[in-house]
Amino acid sequence: MVIVLMGVSGAGKTTVGRKLAWALGWRFFDADALHSASNREKMHRGEPLTDADRRPWLKRVRTLVEKCLDEGTGAVVACSALKQSYRDVIVADPARVRIVYLKGSPELVARRIAKRRGHFMPASLLPSQFRTLEEPRDALAVDIAQPPERIVAAIRAGLKL
Repeated sequence: MVIVLMGVSGAGKTTVGRKLAWALGWRFFDADALHSASNREKMHRGEPLTDADRRPWLKRVRTLVEKCLDEGTGAVVACSALKQSYRDVIVADPARVRIVYLKGSPELVARRIAKRRGHFMPASLLPSQFRTLEEPRDALAVDIAQPPERIVAAIRAGLKL
């Protein structure tokens, strides 16, 4: 099984993803590492990515998901996956890939981003992320206003893991 943790930047995908993967004895992958250098530079300049910018990145994320499924490797993948069309690309096998939506208010996420250091995505792009976000219909939604350990527990309970 592969769990894709999705949500806007600052929702806690990496923090929760690492803790969840550790708790399950699975591998963790951060899809941000699959962005091209030009995508990272664009975001660093405060420019939102276009769908054309994201297309090759989403294909790399899908390839990663397929590899984990082919190997029978349990994995947690942190990936913004803000639109349904992006999730449609990533979910190689709906029976074995589960989407978990880390959901939080713009105010909470903005406070979190303000505390971050050294991330390529500036706080100025947060409004564009919320404008792009299409809340999923087919995902487990978990409120991020709780500590990461509780979020992990909610995911495990919600997915019966």
